[in-house]
Amino acid sequence: MTAQTQAQDPDTGLAVEITGLTKSFGSLQVLRGIDLAVRPGEVVCIIGPSGSGKSTLLRCVNLLEEPNGGTVRVHGTELTHPDVDIDAARRQIGMVFQSFNLFAHLNVLNNLTVAQRKVLRRGQAEAEQVARANLAKVGLAEKAGAMPAQLSGGQQQRVAIARALSMDPKVMLFDEPTSALDPELVGDVLGVMRQLADEGMTMLVVTHEMQFARDVADRVLFMDGGVVVEEGPAAQVIGDPQHERTKSFLSRVLYPTHQGPSD
Repeated sequence: MTAQTQAQDPDTGLAVEITGLTKSFGSLQVLRGIDLAVRPGEVVCIIGPSGSGKSTLLRCVNLLEEPNGGTVRVHGTELTHPDVDIDAARRQIGMVFQSFNLFAHLNVLNNLTVAQRKVLRRGQAEAEQVARANLAKVGLAEKAGAMPAQLSGGQQQRVAIARALSMDPKVMLFDEPTSALDPELVGDVLGVMRQLADEGMTMLVVTHEMQFARDVADRVLFMDGGVVVEEGPAAQVIGDPQHERTKSFLSRVLYPTHQGPSD
């Protein structure tokens, strides 16, 4: 059996399977044994206070951060296997960050085609066809020739989503994709994510947008201190949390104390 074959597990029917995941930065243990199974087409929202390990968990899924222990499997491929072809495995995973990470010197269309041509070896014509279809999906077909600096933050984030989709991922990871946006721009980005969920895209979303999580998530995970404190259907975790830490967090997020004079 070759090392690459060893990285291929029997098909469990799961899109993402995380077992015993740990991650430390020096003496700081950020993840303390995370277990998570995500079915194809499932939307899982991850909520919790800053520093709880949410973004680190997401970054461990595609090995942007290398775990210290445990396993990560995506559609049967163990990404944590020492001999896995990580570049090939990552092609199954799209990621959208807080910052848009667009190439400032390339127009929108070229931002969407460069990785297709270099990584997927698509020809220019095919790459442009895929790019234009995904720009239309996010409502920005007319912006193909624009430079990133000419776009609003919300438009740049939608371009970033279209760029990830152009690589034909099986799983999409969103790391607080609206946190850098002005409030009036958040809705357009969340609208695109709702559409992806409706189309059956498997999604792991780190978010502070509780209404989005309530409306769209099949399951919500509340993390604190590097562990999953509570998980379940959105209506249960957000609407009727059982753990005191979850209740405390949601009380601050959903009902922030109003300070200062009223308008």
